Amino acid sequence: MSKYAVDERGYYGKFGGAFIPEMLYPNVEELKNNYLEIIGDPDFQEEFRALLKDYVGRPTPLYFAKRLSEKYGAKIYLKREDLCHTGAHKVNNTIGQILLAKRLGKKKIIAETGAGQHGVATATVCALAGLECKVYMGAVDMERQKPNVERMRILGAEVIPAESGSRTLKDATNEAMRHWINNPQDTHYIIGSVVGPHPYPDMVTRFQAVISEEVKKQLKEAEGRENPDYVVACVGGGSNAAGIYYHYLDNPDVKIIAAEAAGKGVESGETAATTFKGTPGVLHGSMTLLMQTTDGQVVEPYSISAGLDYPGIGPLHAHLFETGRAKFIAVDDENSMKAGIELSRLEGIIPAVESAHAFSALNQLDLNENDVVVINLSGRGDKDLQTYINWGKY
Repeated sequence: MSKYAVDERGYYGKFGGAFIPEMLYPNVEELKNNYLEIIGDPDFQEEFRALLKDYVGRPTPLYFAKRLSEKYGAKIYLKREDLCHTGAHKVNNTIGQILLAKRLGKKKIIAETGAGQHGVATATVCALAGLECKVYMGAVDMERQKPNVERMRILGAEVIPAESGSRTLKDATNEAMRHWINNPQDTHYIIGSVVGPHPYPDMVTRFQAVISEEVKKQLKEAEGRENPDYVVACVGGGSNAAGIYYHYLDNPDVKIIAAEAAGKGVESGETAATTFKGTPGVLHGSMTLLMQTTDGQVVEPYSISAGLDYPGIGPLHAHLFETGRAKFIAVDDENSMKAGIELSRLEGIIPAVESAHAFSALNQLDLNENDVVVINLSGRGDKDLQTYINWGKY
């Protein structure tokens, strides 16, 4: 049993749990009491693995980035989650959750989305399964991620704008939770990250763990060793990070690096760097680190990337931060955009702006030529072309 695994009460150290309204208790209990048995069932695993292979396109490549490696003086490998069907890692989780929802007899699906990748992945699997789909998305995010909004609509989903608060991911999550409270019987909420009440953080992590499972095999083939020296990912809520960290958590020789969105600067008042500015509190059903005022009001986050524009992190990541198992670094808008352009020019790969934050972390690592670094390229940059255009410095 990993010391970083969730305990029977749903906690990672002091973070996690299920802080939920009474109306949601039956839903969350139903999930908690059934998810491990369902996921562990051989028939479920067979169907899940077959869809990952034939529908999602797994295993995704582990690509040796030769020119990037030459620049930074280390062996840098990219886990190509951008090559998944729908363009990001998010579909690994939605495939798992749609199969779970069907086994629980649910007929309707709701989801929240920030950058739109989870929304697209949810709309995709709902079309695949023939289930009704509603996706809540912040009105601001709908504006900056228009292509993904239209993809969801083409796939048959209803996209509902969240007009409260900062009108971004936090607010979309609030609206999705409200909908679930009002429709508990026939609806399953596919949460897109390792956040929310237990068992969601653990369940989503388990579905995303296929990423590090593949890396171990692929690195063994490429380098003769399963373990890199560094594994790097961006963290908003943190599902792509949880997936690529999972099989390395108990190996202290693997340094875990988490890149958070500093926005316009950690001290600017416009940031999403939770571990730098956050304190323990309850957000969206779990105890975690979040940015809040002294009287517990959530501080509005900011990032140029819609997917990292979240005021908290998943409870697993809060635990990794508190125990020192992971090193968290802050990457501002400017440096993330520069890293995105650099990857585009050196390797011919335009990354999602979220993923670009992870590549900027290379500037903050003390690397040598024998170090093996695996970076999770969690999504492709098609959805962010307008963000790159608006930034304009290329």
